[in-house]
Amino acid sequence: MAKIISFISRKGGTGKTTNAIQIATMLHSLGYKLALIETDTNYTLSTLRKMELFKSGAKDSGVFEIIGSEDGKVLGDIEALHPQKMDFIIVDSAGKTTDENIKNLAIQSDAVIVPTSLTQNDILVTYQTVQDLKPAQDISKKLKIIVLPNRIHSRTNPVTIHKQLSDLKTVITENFVPAKNVYAQFSTILPEKQYQDITRELIGIIQS
Repeated sequence: MAKIISFISRKGGTGKTTNAIQIATMLHSLGYKLALIETDTNYTLSTLRKMELFKSGAKDSGVFEIIGSEDGKVLGDIEALHPQKMDFIIVDSAGKTTDENIKNLAIQSDAVIVPTSLTQNDILVTYQTVQDLKPAQDISKKLKIIVLPNRIHSRTNPVTIHKQLSDLKTVITENFVPAKNVYAQFSTILPEKQYQDITRELIGIIQS
């Protein structure tokens, strides 16, 4: 049965889409069967996938599926994918945690990943996001709320990261995403090798 991993935050620009696709391409490269659903009606990832396939001449059969959806329809789209035949389904959500559809998505998810930088504003938003998701965790005991440190200076001491995020009182990954432009220039086909440790850690947390 597929593990459902949803990327959720109270505001845009936190790195949901970038990290969702980076982790999806790495999971695929590690041999897992998955699909990605994006609920932003701009369908950025779906469009990029079409462009990459056209330019590279690659075939659809060699890549994982990317599906455009909406927050109110995503649970139905997950069921239509036959999750019992997959390892993971990743959801890049567009809505805010105050949206009832997002609450329902969180309840059905095995993990919600909340990317955040260490800026004061982002930490405050992340804190509120985690608090908004706690009721879903009370309903679904399997749900893990995971904070992924994102856009972190590569020389930052991990101890410093965890100290600054400790008030969130939820799971914080040991690995973090450095602040490098290359990570924002993502592909829907080719994995970024620097995401391997992050992805393996997330698999371990979700499957534990």
